[in-house]
Amino acid sequence: MGVRLRGGKTAPRLLQDLVSYDPRRFSYDSVNVLTDILFHDADKEEEDPLLYHAGCRHEWALNRSQGDLPADGNYLPKASTSWTFACYCSLCRSHLDLCIRYDGDASNVTPCPTTDRPLHHFVHKPELSESQPTSANRVRARHGFAWYDLHVFQCSATQCGAHLSIRFKPPRLTNDWVSLLTDKFIIKARAEKEIARNPGKLEGHAAPTPGTVLENLAILLRSAMHYEEGKRPYPRNGRNWLLNFGEPCGDLMDYMGFTSDGGDWQWPKIDQPSEPPYADPLLILLDDIEKEVNVLMSRRPDDERRSARFNFVPESASKEIRLALGCAKYKQSPKARTVDLTVDEHPCYAGLGSVADFHDDLIYFAYERQIAADSANIPYYLECLQTIAEGRSSEDLKMRAVIEESKGRISLRDVRLAYQHFGYDVQTAGLVDDTIIGAFQARLSDSPKQESQLRRDLKIIGQHRRSQRIENVASQTVNNYEQALSFLDAADETSDEFITSMYTLKVDGKPSEEATARQAVAHIANHRKSRALKHWLDTGTLGEVEMDIGQAYARLDISDRTLEDEMVLVAYNLHVEEQPSQAEDLNRALAAIAKARKSKVLMEHLGMDIDGSAHPINEWPVGIENIGNTCYLNSLLQFYFAVRPLRDLLLNIDDYKTPVDDESLKSKRVGSRNVSKREVDRAQKTADELSKLFYGLITSPKSSFRPDTEVARLTLLTPKAEIARRQSILNRERPSLLPALATLNNEGPSEPPKSQASQQDTEMVDGAVSTKPQKTKTAFGDQASNSSSETLVDEPVALEDAMLIDADAKEQRSDSKGTLPTVKSHERKYMLYNAELQPIAENSPPHQSEEPMQAFSGEAKGNDASLQPAFADGPPNRPPPIPPRPKPTADEALKEAEFGAQQQDVGEINGNVLFQLQCAIKSESMDETGEQIDQIKRLFYGKQKSYTTNNAGVKRAKEEYISDIKVNVAAEPRDIYAALDGAFDVQDVEVAGGTEPQYSTISHLPPVLQIHIQRAQFDPQAKKGYKSENHLEFKEVIYMDRYIDSADQELAKRRQESWAWKRQLSKLEGRKSQLMASDINMDMAEVLESAHGYLCQLRAIKGEHAVEVPPILPDTLEAVAKEARLELDMLQTKIKDLRASISSQFNDLRAIPYRLAAVFIHRGTSNAGHYWIYIFDFKAKIWRKYNDEKVTQVRDISEIFDPSTDQRPPTPYFLVYVKDEWKEDLIEPLCRNAVAPAPEQHKDTIMEDYVDIQLQNQMPITYASIDPDAPRIVDREGHHEPSVVGWDNDQIASGVHW
Repeated sequence: MGVRLRGGKTAPRLLQDLVSYDPRRFSYDSVNVLTDILFHDADKEEEDPLLYHAGCRHEWALNRSQGDLPADGNYLPKASTSWTFACYCSLCRSHLDLCIRYDGDASNVTPCPTTDRPLHHFVHKPELSESQPTSANRVRARHGFAWYDLHVFQCSATQCGAHLSIRFKPPRLTNDWVSLLTDKFIIKARAEKEIARNPGKLEGHAAPTPGTVLENLAILLRSAMHYEEGKRPYPRNGRNWLLNFGEPCGDLMDYMGFTSDGGDWQWPKIDQPSEPPYADPLLILLDDIEKEVNVLMSRRPDDERRSARFNFVPESASKEIRLALGCAKYKQSPKARTVDLTVDEHPCYAGLGSVADFHDDLIYFAYERQIAADSANIPYYLECLQTIAEGRSSEDLKMRAVIEESKGRISLRDVRLAYQHFGYDVQTAGLVDDTIIGAFQARLSDSPKQESQLRRDLKIIGQHRRSQRIENVASQTVNNYEQALSFLDAADETSDEFITSMYTLKVDGKPSEEATARQAVAHIANHRKSRALKHWLDTGTLGEVEMDIGQAYARLDISDRTLEDEMVLVAYNLHVEEQPSQAEDLNRALAAIAKARKSKVLMEHLGMDIDGSAHPINEWPVGIENIGNTCYLNSLLQFYFAVRPLRDLLLNIDDYKTPVDDESLKSKRVGSRNVSKREVDRAQKTADELSKLFYGLITSPKSSFRPDTEVARLTLLTPKAEIARRQSILNRERPSLLPALATLNNEGPSEPPKSQASQQDTEMVDGAVSTKPQKTKTAFGDQASNSSSETLVDEPVALEDAMLIDADAKEQRSDSKGTLPTVKSHERKYMLYNAELQPIAENSPPHQSEEPMQAFSGEAKGNDASLQPAFADGPPNRPPPIPPRPKPTADEALKEAEFGAQQQDVGEINGNVLFQLQCAIKSESMDETGEQIDQIKRLFYGKQKSYTTNNAGVKRAKEEYISDIKVNVAAEPRDIYAALDGAFDVQDVEVAGGTEPQYSTISHLPPVLQIHIQRAQFDPQAKKGYKSENHLEFKEVIYMDRYIDSADQELAKRRQESWAWKRQLSKLEGRKSQLMASDINMDMAEVLESAHGYLCQLRAIKGEHAVEVPPILPDTLEAVAKEARLELDMLQTKIKDLRASISSQFNDLRAIPYRLAAVFIHRGTSNAGHYWIYIFDFKAKIWRKYNDEKVTQVRDISEIFDPSTDQRPPTPYFLVYVKDEWKEDLIEPLCRNAVAPAPEQHKDTIMEDYVDIQLQNQMPITYASIDPDAPRIVDREGHHEPSVVGWDNDQIASGVHW
């Protein structure tokens, strides 16, 4: 058998093969008719060994004495059902034990057959099977079998839970014993010998017939099986023994349990009552031999059977087994009634695990189960389907086969023909990809007119071999650098000059490959940033190659090549200052030196990767400098910049700002509440600062950009954190105020608080020492001061600080301009705005999934009556005056930004920024609640619907906006789907003092899907927070179909099944943890086994040190240890199967793909650490790492996806997925148009920046030359784009308005 198939068999097929199975006969090339799936080679004519054999075609009879069958004959299975069939063959006397059981509980087990699963489909489990072959030298076990053959099967439908075990056993009576009992010549010789030896006792008696011997043995067996105390022994010198059996049968008597010390035969001692089902091994032995004796008697001539009064008729087991396996009645083909039994069944039926009388629907069902269980051999199963369809002339099956081919599946007959077209056989050994590709190219050269057919055949072979390389050659596609090298038969070390030579060889005489070859050269040029190859593609001549190292040193006027890197940079900077127009040429010189030295210092200065790959200024994103504990803000800003619709909106923010007149703001509702003019003003300042930042990232001539402190303050300092910051300042500047307020209800004055040293500004890095947040006593409790460096845990903010804010106080304008950067007149729109302190109620963005809580009903006043309930005895007669607060300076803004960074995490800052941007821009429409719908809402916000069912069965639904999905990895490592399941699966929630089940779905998915990994946890025992560092296995593509709100009953059913499996899994894992729990690193079975061994050692001690051990205790411990081990093994198997079922439950739902676009990473503890971000460039098809001012290419993506082995590992904290079909429109990290310094009067000739060769059509948009007065985005015709740039009306009409 050349091909090993891993499919299964339907129940009728398995039973049909069970009739033919005889392990004593089958030894054809290790083929097992019971467990193997037949592979039929259509090209070969020889008979298949599985179909033509000399083994017994069993007629299995039922032995009810040993079986465990339903007493009422009801074979309707339930969860935990178990039936056992004991059978024997009425032809060859072989024995068979067949057991079917169902695992699981009623909530998650729906045994086959069902409407969708009309039959069981059993798959062999070799790891659970045990086959012991026949051996003539094997010692026959006492009361046992010389050998047995056990095979275990499982239904491939995970919802079924059926397990089937088949144990085949040989006859009890050996051929020698059968001869003693049935050979009339041996019987006659034995009887005549005894008659001659005992003439007085046996004179006149004739030799018995075989029928008589068998009849007497059957009587003897029945007497032994129903032995009663006091019964006389079977006389050894009696006529019955001497004439029928004699001494030659002594071994048989001993095997059957009879004993004798030379006298009469003592009856076998049976320990258990002889009531079925039998359990005693000796009783089962006698019962088996009795059945075999009946079989032998049934073969005797009629006269012997009549003489013995033999009327035994075996009960066929077929009907009962078919009922138990759910295949007593199944849909049959109309032609089955007229089938010619003399014609052998076509082997393709066996290939699909089906039988010839199946209806077409069942044939297709068998095909579907086979390809699901054995996807590697789909071509063979499809060929079987096609062959059966043609043999039956079934139009229905033919159509279904065509549909399968339309899905991209190939048939083995197509594979054979494809190989034959190239002169090979599909099973040719040692055939490699290079040989096949060479044969294709040779045939293509000989027969260019057959190119289409040749490429089709080559693609089929590529699919069959799962060779991406062959498929690429067949499709003439070159999509990346590696494929380009392969197409040109080049290697990574092949020089640019030789690449052009390989191109010439490739297209010589094959004009059809010229376009692909040029594309390959373009890929290589882009990957290597080779201006020489780019020039060659443009002009046909090789351009300038990389600068020689000698030329590089000469260009920088460096004669000493041992000069330190820092001094080389000094020389480079001097030349750049003197000759700014020569910056590109000088960069090339420095890059050549950096590569030659492998200098990290020089490479980082140039923005090069460590491998020396230089990045021209307009071909690489710009880093953002860390201005103090703002690493995760930098990551968030890089992410915002990469989201193209958001970037385009902010660069054109003036077109989108909401009017601030009272009428326009009257109906403006964001975050489920109305927003005030002050909030809008602050939000628009934030948007302006972000626009200014993005403009800098686009036009910066350097590899990094330093943001203004104001953008950090406005984005990092949420109103909640801003109030905490203000309180810390007031605590420091006005020490008597808060203690006075705190002691209003106490007699006597209070002492002022002790002064606290301010914390040094430090970046959050690994190993940072974090002090506990210090508390300040207020009228409302303890309040954290600003000496916290927390990044993941947010402290609550007391509301009394609002009393210290006079929102209407006139702001003091500072005349000092020393803290502001100098800007030109055309940049006035980007001047820093004065900060205004806002009431908490107006600025606080509420959680989108909760009802908003207003801290105040209106604008805060210095002594607003709404604040008075905070004082039990009323406020003081004369509250202290509130001094006017000046605009924050740059240093103060930086401190406030750092304070905000310490108080917030990336999820909170993201929510704050999105809230402010919604406040800043005008509404497009409103939903049914009056909530503003705008570009931000459509881009980042989805809708979640929660369903709660009360005790009366009434289901309630609640729908709300969400900007991210929060997942948890606190308990254990998980994959992304398991984590997401935790957010949507059914769970019990508290409602009105009771609990009700609740689950969630997504009623609306946003284009940008954000997943927040909640790593900040609280240890209730240690009473402190900690960061969970469990690994989250996330994928490049996730499919959200399973979470969508849908009326599809099949999806609902799958969810219910998945939830039931998870409940069962939780119970099993709980039980497993009980058996595994031990303080000595041993499981329960090992503990019991060790205790058993110890007791055995104690019992072996003799003499004065002997220890008395109860005799039963070691054996009991051994038995319990075995039970524990069996239970552990069973639990492990069930847990493994359940996990596999859960993980594969929704694998076929792939209609809504989302692709990974960004990964926020945090390294550190719960109160200190460092952030960076990875962003994928869908156009360049590379990952980049943005670590503050450094932006580098990720060469090994395992650093993103694989778990780290570091003691303090970097862990993903925030994931961003985007809708797959819009990914390139949504994410565009590279957007550069650097403004170079003004050229010198005597401009030297320099080489232009390298720009990637365009391999496909670009979006019809470009950045115009930077207009000093208005840096706007325009299209190629020069028209201003009023909407979000890059999104045309067709896209909006087709669903971009999410």
